[in-house]
Amino acid sequence: MAEIRIDTVRKVFGKFTALKDVSLTVHDREFMVLLGPSGCGKTTLLRCIAGLEYPQRGRIYIGGRDVTDEPPRRRQIAMVFQSYAVFPHLTVYENIAFGLRMQKKRDDEVKRRVGRSADLMQISHLLERYPAQLSGGQRQRVAVARALVMEPAVLLMDEPLSNLDALLRLQARAELKRLLQEVQTTTVYVTHDQIEALSMGDRIAVMQQGEIVQVDQPTRVYDDPMNTFVGGFIGSPPMNFLKGALRGANGASAVSVGGQTLQVPLRLTTPPQGDVLLGIRAENIEAYRQPTPGSLPARVLVVEPLGSHLLLTVQVGEEVAKVATRTDFPVAPDETIYLQPEPGKIRLYDSQTKLLLGASA
Repeated sequence: MAEIRIDTVRKVFGKFTALKDVSLTVHDREFMVLLGPSGCGKTTLLRCIAGLEYPQRGRIYIGGRDVTDEPPRRRQIAMVFQSYAVFPHLTVYENIAFGLRMQKKRDDEVKRRVGRSADLMQISHLLERYPAQLSGGQRQRVAVARALVMEPAVLLMDEPLSNLDALLRLQARAELKRLLQEVQTTTVYVTHDQIEALSMGDRIAVMQQGEIVQVDQPTRVYDDPMNTFVGGFIGSPPMNFLKGALRGANGASAVSVGGQTLQVPLRLTTPPQGDVLLGIRAENIEAYRQPTPGSLPARVLVVEPLGSHLLLTVQVGEEVAKVATRTDFPVAPDETIYLQPEPGKIRLYDSQTKLLLGASA
């Protein structure tokens, strides 16, 4: 049992509060991703779990045991750093075996555990090489194998793929997900890359300015962001937010956007009246050459062919939005097209608090 429970943890550096009473539970064998921009507190939270930082307030539990004041070596954790931190003077075999040597494990056990970790990471043929003879992706695998060989209750990973190029990162992401599904170790993974978070995590904890603003499954975080920060941070392109005015009673409500009225059935008992932000993903907007009932006229600003689709930057009234459409859609800059948002994908946000009001039915 390796559940992690973080209870109202606060961490302050001088006058800067890095963590503002953060609470989070990572279930046993779960892959939890801490996602957010630079400076949001995700690495600080990871270091508090590891015992590399100590909070001024709050408690941290691993496997039901309070480890808040314990040093890293007593927490049954292993950590993979962004820089890999492999020893250049040791072979791959000795790099992986280093922690076991420090624990004075028997040679036969060291050999068995190093062999198993190397097999998992598919680097058995590299054991006699030195780090200088390895590629970046291979060094990354060595760092992960060195962590796994310790058979930790908890695996902590701090942006381990960020130093790899795009293609190698794509391959390493799939391999790492396969590996962690096999070993079933409770994992906390820090990244600022939303693609990594969406594709790898069982759940995502989105952080902003030292706070966790949403914790949920990747599809829920993507489809139902709890505020405009989450919607704007996750997704490529990010969610569009158009200013609108909400009118109506229970059931079907009308939102006025760009001089047009859209019917939006809300899952709200008492929909508010007044200014709102209409959130819609680029792929959830249909583009037409001719007006359709309830469509929004838009002027095309930029056309970007991206292989699988066209990404259009358009102007709706005084606002700019992104639209993803098929590659054979006939369009050029300065032309007028007509946009039809998919009603079931519309999300409404309070114009003041930026919080989700309700999702369309």
